[in-house]
Amino acid sequence: MSELRTLGHKLLLAAIVSGLVAPVAQADIKGTAIRIGVLTDMSGPFATAMGPGSVEAAKMAAEEFGGAINGKAIQILQADHQNKPDVASALARQWFDRDGVQAIADGGTSAAALAVQELVRANRRNFLISGPGAAELSDRACAPTSVQWTQDSYSSATAVVSAIAPARKDSWFFITADYAYGHAVEADARARLQQLGVKVAGSAKAALGASDFSAFLLQAQASGAKVLALNAAGGNATAMKQAAEFGLADQGMTIVPMSFQNVDIAAVGLPVAQHNLVLTSFFEDASPASRRWSDAFFKRMKSMPSQIQAGVYSAVRHYLQAVKDTDSDDGPTVMDRMKATPVADAYVQNGRIRDDQRLIRDL
Repeated sequence: MSELRTLGHKLLLAAIVSGLVAPVAQADIKGTAIRIGVLTDMSGPFATAMGPGSVEAAKMAAEEFGGAINGKAIQILQADHQNKPDVASALARQWFDRDGVQAIADGGTSAAALAVQELVRANRRNFLISGPGAAELSDRACAPTSVQWTQDSYSSATAVVSAIAPARKDSWFFITADYAYGHAVEADARARLQQLGVKVAGSAKAALGASDFSAFLLQAQASGAKVLALNAAGGNATAMKQAAEFGLADQGMTIVPMSFQNVDIAAVGLPVAQHNLVLTSFFEDASPASRRWSDAFFKRMKSMPSQIQAGVYSAVRHYLQAVKDTDSDDGPTVMDRMKATPVADAYVQNGRIRDDQRLIRDL
């Protein structure tokens, strides 16, 4: 355990950089600034949908307040947890204990977020969850000062299944990423399929970050299933391309990506992605405000924002507004204000935070 803690310390020192002001000095005491740490996957399989774009989105939210609130500078910190729960908890602990971070944004993967959630609960800090989608973050592992902003496995899985299954009662086969969110999505999808009287022919678990899905595609083909649910998270684009190479659609199999973002469409290409249904909480043309913000993001990142990155912007912006309104960085006080205030911005036009710490908005 001491080795993991040492690793976390080293990673923190290497990974944290300042967003809007100079790096945090040791003499800068807790409470003299509003510090938000963006904890995410900066270089792994989710870096395109989260990572540097999430950091930039948080900075954009801070800039809307002029970089300061009520005389306190807003500082955006960042760290790469490498999708490892132990590293994530070590980074969060140091942010809370040493660096006076009042809120963590994004969170990266579900397993990492679940580890951080325990520290958030114990320290009464705010956790603005955007990347992690496991429903247990706002269910079994719910914390009163966190909020699940962008996606959750229940709504994602249920909406996709409800859109596809009623039209055809054919059996399904899942290729699922072997981590917390992947397991949660498959479990919620299976529950909805059972309600609809649709059978599941089988399932295969793929390692997180897998690049070869050939064996799993052959299993799906052999199962006799007519619907292939791609639940490989960051590997969905690769799995879709390989399914096309196998000619599964030509053989009568419907390919259904359980999660698929605009960055995945770019990765897989239009010839393969066309005709697929995509479930998302954000699209750049959803409103004039969405378009303006997305164009501003594009100028900085040379890519359109994912729903996760847009969610980070929205969550940080709403958090900062609550800090301004209450003139407080106390976790419960800020969360109470966030829940009492409707959410209306470039990400969502009519949102609210439910009692179970989930943001309610259209998909």
